[in-house]
Amino acid sequence: MDYSAAVLISIGLAFLLAGLVKGVVGMGLPTVAMGLLGLVMPPAQAAALLVVPSLATNLWQLLAGPGIAAVMKRFASMMVAIVAGTFVGIGLLAGASATASVMLGAVLALYGISGLVSLRFHVSPRYEPRLSPIIGFVTGLLTGATGVFVIPAVPYFAALDLDRETLLQTLGLAFTVSTLALAAGLIYTGHFHAAAGTASVLALAPAAAGMYLGQRIRSRLSPEVFRRWFFGALVPLGIYMVWRNV
Repeated sequence: MDYSAAVLISIGLAFLLAGLVKGVVGMGLPTVAMGLLGLVMPPAQAAALLVVPSLATNLWQLLAGPGIAAVMKRFASMMVAIVAGTFVGIGLLAGASATASVMLGAVLALYGISGLVSLRFHVSPRYEPRLSPIIGFVTGLLTGATGVFVIPAVPYFAALDLDRETLLQTLGLAFTVSTLALAAGLIYTGHFHAAAGTASVLALAPAAAGMYLGQRIRSRLSPEVFRRWFFGALVPLGIYMVWRNV
């Protein structure tokens, strides 16, 4: 891809906004970045740009808490399944950009709707050992196909009724593993190369700036109100991406 000045400005603005969302609500950087970049470039190229900012921010989230060993042990089978699912789905992201764009739009819209209606489930601990690998594999499939790794992992973690710190660290683990698996798949398919890697490193600066702004805004704005605006914006964005590519 030719990284012209206009394209680089678009990338910078997308990651600035994505970082701002993550700074306010604690998540959403990959979702927003993929949704916005998917409007101006194929999803595989957008996913390649996502690698460094996503990995950096999610590693920080993973390592910030004290219970990393327990979280890794508890969800080890799910993480393995995420990697396997990502490699199964990566061919769709790398090969058929129109289909991947439709799937990306559908995932964004579905995630937005689920957030707006506040769907809540409860998973009994006795079902967790059997459900975690299934949820992980489906999450990996969608990660490989769309570059977005929120469905169904995020609603599943919420259904486990984890305390706030454990939830944040678990999300950091899942997003870190998903990012690494996605990066490996993109390298294998030839979409993560020197130019994309350089652009991804540069994208870390606006993402970090956005996170800083988001954290400043969080002290003045109700996170719940911002979350509703965030989810509400995902629905029309996702629907538009589906409509444009069918």
